[in-house]
Amino acid sequence: MYFSFSKREFNGLLILVTLVAFISLLPYLLEDRWRVAEQSAGDRKAIQELTMMMAEEQSDWRNNKAGADRTKRPILFKFDPNLISAAQWQQLGLSPKQAAAIVNYRSKGGKFYKPEDLKKMYTISAALYEELLPYVVIAGSRDSTYINKLPARIKKTVAVLIALNTADTLELDKIKGIGPAFARRIVSYRDRLGGFYKKEQLLEVFGLDSLKFQEIKDQVYVDEAKVVKVNLNTAVYETLKNHPYLRSKQINAILQYRKQHGNYSNIADLKKVAILSATDVERLEPYFSF
Repeated sequence: MYFSFSKREFNGLLILVTLVAFISLLPYLLEDRWRVAEQSAGDRKAIQELTMMMAEEQSDWRNNKAGADRTKRPILFKFDPNLISAAQWQQLGLSPKQAAAIVNYRSKGGKFYKPEDLKKMYTISAALYEELLPYVVIAGSRDSTYINKLPARIKKTVAVLIALNTADTLELDKIKGIGPAFARRIVSYRDRLGGFYKKEQLLEVFGLDSLKFQEIKDQVYVDEAKVVKVNLNTAVYETLKNHPYLRSKQINAILQYRKQHGNYSNIADLKKVAILSATDVERLEPYFSF
């Protein structure tokens, strides 16, 4: 006994077997398509979220910067990218996050060997790179920057950022708008004071008016930690006599009050000296310790 199929029956069986095989494979075929579609949708969503986040961050930065000071422009000065702080990077035109990224790069061992190394920082745009390049000075580099090769009269036109409490006359002379005479006056007045605790004190330098101050104020910065303080409980007349904020009668009154009432405990005690006004005490506070 044996089976036999007619041609019509054989064709029907062949179609049935093909349908069963197709139906069996269908879930696997659809699974791959679903997975690809799902991944594509996920990738598109991630890219969209990242783009929105970057756009939002950039918008916030612009709005915050504009709101803080709509007229503020980047301050360009000679700098060593291996040494300057995040705050100084921001002065050069970077956002807080961009500045932090560069400082983080350095903290992990990154180093700039030549000015052109700024190109490898993705946080610095091509336009900003071209603007900053002339100001790069890398310590120990043979060719720190082409600016060092320029004539002195041209160097003088380039903005700098000078530490007001530690610069000597030669450094101060690099400030655009300051010559040797003003540099000597600033150092002389700074030595009498014990240092500057705010830039506006430059207006107290003989001959330095408000117009000159506006010209140079963005080329200097003040480190209050460098201000020299005098211990008011051990100071003698000779120690105080050259301070520009004190007159002879005021010094005698300060010393006499200490003799009568004992050592000063804090700045509030100085307010008890009748000859000193509240303004006098406020100006003197950064220069005294107890």
